[in-house]
Amino acid sequence: MIVGLDVGGTHTDVVVLQGKEIVRKVKVLTDEEDLLKTVCFGVFQAIQGLEVKSIERVVVSTTLATNAIVQEKIEPVGVLVASGPGINPWAYVIGDHYYPVRGAIDHRGIELASINDSEILEIGKELSYKNIHNLALVSKFSVRNPSLEFKMRDLLADNFQSVTLGHKLSGHLNFGRRIATAYLNAAVTQISRKFYNAAKGCIEKEGIQVPLEILKADGGTMAQEVTEQYAVETILSGPAASVMGTLTFADRTKEEVVLDIGGTTTDIAILVDGVPLLKPLGIRMGGFNTLVRGLRTFSLGVGGDSWVRLEGGELKVGPERKGRALAYGGPEPTPTDALVALGLGQGGQKQRAIEGIRRLAERMGESLEEAAEKVVSKTCALILETVNALVERVNQQPVYTIHELLKGRQINPSGLIVIGGPAKELAPRLESMSGWQARVPPNYDVANAIGAAIARTTCEVTVLANTNRRHVIAPEEGYVDTIDWRATKKEVIRIAFDLLRKKALRLGAHEENLEMELLEDNEFRMVQGFYPVGRNIRVRAQVKPGLIYPYSEAGA
Repeated sequence: MIVGLDVGGTHTDVVVLQGKEIVRKVKVLTDEEDLLKTVCFGVFQAIQGLEVKSIERVVVSTTLATNAIVQEKIEPVGVLVASGPGINPWAYVIGDHYYPVRGAIDHRGIELASINDSEILEIGKELSYKNIHNLALVSKFSVRNPSLEFKMRDLLADNFQSVTLGHKLSGHLNFGRRIATAYLNAAVTQISRKFYNAAKGCIEKEGIQVPLEILKADGGTMAQEVTEQYAVETILSGPAASVMGTLTFADRTKEEVVLDIGGTTTDIAILVDGVPLLKPLGIRMGGFNTLVRGLRTFSLGVGGDSWVRLEGGELKVGPERKGRALAYGGPEPTPTDALVALGLGQGGQKQRAIEGIRRLAERMGESLEEAAEKVVSKTCALILETVNALVERVNQQPVYTIHELLKGRQINPSGLIVIGGPAKELAPRLESMSGWQARVPPNYDVANAIGAAIARTTCEVTVLANTNRRHVIAPEEGYVDTIDWRATKKEVIRIAFDLLRKKALRLGAHEENLEMELLEDNEFRMVQGFYPVGRNIRVRAQVKPGLIYPYSEAGA
């Protein structure tokens, strides 16, 4: 059996799967002030009466890191940046404790200037005096030579609780994105560490003795033990769970839009031939461009619990949320209440919903039914407007799926896959208003938890070889070795796949789910004084995002 948990803003869903069958599903209200209590209660409810020794996998998707960043509840971070000449480090200021320092690495990975030990130690003392416990250490071109980041770490690490090194987070070159990614990783590391360690304790208390896995932004998972190094990769895991939960239901001959209509937001994604779109360079979070690879999703501030009101005589739905729907004890009318008033929503206190919508109807000069219909129609219209805008933006840029670049392809969706609490009620209206076929998968109400449960472990590695200098490195993995001056690209690719396999297994993958592929293999001949002096080889490989066996037989 495998267990999937999705901790959403309104509900936390838990599913237990055996083979391709759901043996238990639980939906509990999320306590935003105590997510851990919610997780423990959800797991307890889901496994009652089951043979816990048969549980082989537990995966959690949570809004923890995302909410901390968006709500600016992150921890303070000391950011030390060695940019070297030719660039203004002040152009990348982030956070309240940002320090440009001496030291330089050139584009070939050669150290031009070392750091100044006294300068680094003085900054460390200042940060300790300010009670800063987290560090982000970044040097330009560190993916080609991380020596400056290591030197800073060795001088400071003993006095800080978490230290993030920029080169460990991605093999891509982009100095500004690397600084932002390292900063955000350091800012959420301790929050994530405390939560996931406690969540691990919850499942162990229930007798479940398996590693805890965490869903990442790219729709893959990683082991809880490595979240301290890669905590930032868990941002946007909620929308990623939405996508992964629909893949077994997707039409592999069509372009479809996934709509996950939750209580607080509607998460939107696009599938091309049953495969999600990807942002390969990195997603944007908290106003910063990052190097966190993620599925291409968009969260609209419209959901079942969105605040419905009149402003200047105009009907407004969201993006604010005042709490739960009136039917569930909330203070203000919502789209959920409109559905309940129309006899479409189930559960809750129907009379409270009716009274709230009736008060709104009186201000609108409409009947109860007319006002409720307008609320539902407005909600659907806002969602579809956002879908159309997203499709237009996607078509203005190169289109990447999790597997490949679709050169010159224009996206033209012909269907909707609708999941989330009100999916069954809203799907017919969305279909009527858009002209696209709207489908609702089985177990649509817990699709996110299913997506978390069946997502495979993903990762990538970048390997750089310089046959003139006779060395090969994979800075993210701490790999450095010598290489023969006659080494070929084929040999470097073999090194990359070997490192990728080891990394995936370390992150929690199983051999049967290691679907590896080459993403990039470039080779440049180097010339000095009109004579060839060797080759510069760059190779990048990944474990494909997708579903674990046997679910991968039906999905991407």
